[in-house]
Amino acid sequence: MTSPVPCSFWPHARRPSSPVRCCSSTAGGPLSDRAVIEHAQGGRLPLLSPSDLDPAGRRLYDEIIAPPRGDGPFLVVDDDGLLAGPFNALLYSPALGQAVSALGASLRFAGTLENRTRELVVCLIAAVYGCEYEWYAHSRVAATVGITPLELRALDQGVTPETATEAEASALAFALALVRGRAVDAATHARAEQHHGHAGLVEITILAGYYQLLAGLLIAFDVPAPSGVTEVSS
Repeated sequence: MTSPVPCSFWPHARRPSSPVRCCSSTAGGPLSDRAVIEHAQGGRLPLLSPSDLDPAGRRLYDEIIAPPRGDGPFLVVDDDGLLAGPFNALLYSPALGQAVSALGASLRFAGTLENRTRELVVCLIAAVYGCEYEWYAHSRVAATVGITPLELRALDQGVTPETATEAEASALAFALALVRGRAVDAATHARAEQHHGHAGLVEITILAGYYQLLAGLLIAFDVPAPSGVTEVSS
C-alpha cells in the first residue's frame, strides 16, 4: 500500500523542474567499464587535483578513492584524478572531511541496516532535496541491491513503493518524519522500532542526518552530477 506524501515534502526552491533522473544500467561498474566517460564537476568550488593538496588533503583523497567506495557503481574520481560530488568539497577542509568520509563509509559498508532499507532511505533524501549528484549516485547503488526503477519512480513521485516491505516502509516513514516534519510522532516511532529496534533507529537517524549533510554541501556549492552521464526518466 502506498503512502502519499504531502506537497510540502518537496523543498520547491531546490526541486528540479524535470523529474529526478535514474541513470541507465549501462553506467554501472568501474569507470573503465562504462560506456560513457564521465567527468567530475565542482559547481561553485574549483576542482582540486592531487597536486594541489597538502599532506592531509592527499591522505583524505587517497582514502576516498580507495575500494570499496572508489570502485563502486558511481563516479568518485574521474580519469583526470578529480573528485566528483561532495568529495571534492571535503578536500577543502581535510580534518572535517576525514570525519565526514569515515562516517559515510561506516554507514554504507559497516552498518547493520538491510542494504535495500539503507538505499531506499538515501534515495528518499536525495529526492526530498532535489540533489542531482546524490540521486545519480545512489540510484545506481540502489540498482545493485535490488531496488527497481519502479520503486525509484515511486520515491521520486513522493510515495512509498508498493513493493516495499513493512520494515522498509516503516524506515521510510521514520526518515520522512525527521526530514520533513523534524519530529517523529509516537505511532511512527513505535512502528519503526518494532522492525528495527533501538539500535536500528539510531542508525536510520544518523543515516538521514549524514545524507542531509551531503545534500547541504551539494546545494551550497551547486554541485551537479558528472558531465557525460547517460540518463533516463526515473
